[in-house]
Amino acid sequence: MITALIDYDSGNLHSAQKAFERMAKEVNGGEIIVTADPGVVAQADRIVLPGDGAFPHCRAELFARTGLAEAIVEAVTVNARPFLGICVGMQMLATTGHEYEETPGFGWIAGDIRKIKPADPALKVPHMGWNDLVIDHPHPVLAGIKTGDHAYFVHSYAMDVANPNERLAHVDYGGDVTAIIGRDTIIGMQFHPEKSQDAGLRMIGNFLTWTP
Repeated sequence: MITALIDYDSGNLHSAQKAFERMAKEVNGGEIIVTADPGVVAQADRIVLPGDGAFPHCRAELFARTGLAEAIVEAVTVNARPFLGICVGMQMLATTGHEYEETPGFGWIAGDIRKIKPADPALKVPHMGWNDLVIDHPHPVLAGIKTGDHAYFVHSYAMDVANPNERLAHVDYGGDVTAIIGRDTIIGMQFHPEKSQDAGLRMIGNFLTWTP
């Protein structure tokens, strides 16, 4: 079993790699390979797409690597490989991003990426630090995770999900902010599970053993 952790110069790969390797050992989750090679992605059993920074930049960096985005799309949409998007990697699942300019996403989960606008003006943007998850719908990757568990966020934009059934969890930050989305073999986390201590590691372990 191979999990491809996508390297396109837009993710905090070091800490993510460490967390995924640790949990792969704990749950017998196979091998973690950091890669930008479309051939490796095509053969992988699972795919993880991290992302830090602005949506347009991350998308441009991903699509600038010949064949990489196409290999991810085929693996997920044709071959139904389990996929996890983290932070901007989650946002790229959306239909459209609205950060700086209108940017198309993969369109796998209908919705738009828009700037967070807390109802309380005392709440700063970016939304940075720990917040309590509110679980909206059960999911195998969320096994053992409950409302009130903490996750670590760093973001100024969040996803407005078109179908409420595809928003698996949210947090309160002057209003509802999407935290986890998913359908079929696809799941995305706005927060950084690799920085979210026990809850984050549990979700990583669950993903590595998830067989949708």
